Amino acid sequence: MNLQENTRRWLPKVRQMALSLPMALLAAMVLVGINETGHMRSQDAVEQLAQGLTTRSDVNKLLQSMLDAETGQRGYLLTGNETYLEPYDKAVATVQTNLDSLRMQFMASPEDMQEFALLSRQISRKLAEMELSLRLRRQGNEDAWKFILNTDVGKEHMEAIRQHAQELIARSDKRLQQGREQIEQSLMLSRIGIATVTAIGLLAFYMYLRQTQAVQTVNLREQELLERERDRLEGLVRDRTATLSELANHLQQVREEERGHLARELHDELGALLTAAKLDVARLKSKIDATAPDVSERLKHLTETLNSGIALKRRIIEDLRPSSLSNLGLTAALEILTREYAERAGIEVETSLEAVQLPDAAQLTVYRMVQEALTNIGKYAKASKVLVSVHGYPTHVSVQVRDDGVGFDPGTVRPTSHGLAGMRHRVEAAGGRLTLTSRPGNGTLLSAVLPLPRTSSEPRRNAAAHDA
Repeated sequence: MNLQENTRRWLPKVRQMALSLPMALLAAMVLVGINETGHMRSQDAVEQLAQGLTTRSDVNKLLQSMLDAETGQRGYLLTGNETYLEPYDKAVATVQTNLDSLRMQFMASPEDMQEFALLSRQISRKLAEMELSLRLRRQGNEDAWKFILNTDVGKEHMEAIRQHAQELIARSDKRLQQGREQIEQSLMLSRIGIATVTAIGLLAFYMYLRQTQAVQTVNLREQELLERERDRLEGLVRDRTATLSELANHLQQVREEERGHLARELHDELGALLTAAKLDVARLKSKIDATAPDVSERLKHLTETLNSGIALKRRIIEDLRPSSLSNLGLTAALEILTREYAERAGIEVETSLEAVQLPDAAQLTVYRMVQEALTNIGKYAKASKVLVSVHGYPTHVSVQVRDDGVGFDPGTVRPTSHGLAGMRHRVEAAGGRLTLTSRPGNGTLLSAVLPLPRTSSEPRRNAAAHDA
């Protein structure tokens, strides 16, 4: 029964939709047709206007070049100064360029091409007349070039050039006027078409509004359901994210604890074994004839091997759990880390380190971040210089590692780049923010900002207030 009622209620709306949709389609087709027709007519008119303006501009440039050439020629004839020939030569070269440009424009119009041929002929005559005067002046034939200068030949040539140029400009203006009239007709056609389509569109819109109200009610219900589902999914994502973050923090803490335990085991057990072996070698040296070359060489090699093993043990222990961080503090630990890295990698490392008050976990985060950054620089950056800086501020600590290597595009970093992801997670777990700035060929900047605990920032603020 409810289905039948819903069907009867929706049938009139469906009929309205079936009627309004063809009307809207018809209005859209009419509007598209009118716009396309107006666009093509307007495009032709704009091209015609552009061609007319270009022609007018080129003709004016041609006249100006002829005037410049005549001015330079007369200046040289009257003064004999060679500097007047420079603008003359430049103007003559420009005249030829302008003629070539106009010739390309008039290729499609036989009438304009005929008028242009007359203009080109007059220009050639004028240039020949000016070149003859210059040649006579250079040859020292004073009477001849003065005779040519005092005659009306040059004036007649210039008048003829102006007449042909004005004729071309007049034809260009005529095309401009035709283009304007065509654009006005296109605009009028568009106005009529838009008015008609607007009336049809309003009627279709009125019919559409009548059916939209019922559809809107259904959409609101669906939106409410979607919002509730979205809220449920967002809560689930937040819970899962929090769980994963806690798990990642726990795994990281367990990893550091395992590293510390392994470092202590290596220090105690392996250190004792290596030390005992070194002592045994020392005892053997006192009891064995060390003057024999083979025995002496073997003992020396064994001693060097034990020393290398002790150094390797110490380096592994420092990588697992830096004792300098616990015993000497963050600043000294970073100085030792950068110095050893510079010696091992052959890269110049500069440091700018300030003493900062951070919790032990945050200090370890800074140390691991710098350690991982230096490892990545040694693997991929091909850098020659690295700057490590730690600066303290009233509310936070800034840590930066900058290199002058090849750089890269951060957008191309693969999801499997766990080193960067691990650094970011460490910093965010400490309440900080990690940013990476790089560009191919411009090096890389890794920057982290870690907040200071309130207990460490309060004395600074009080001291600053006391000093003020």
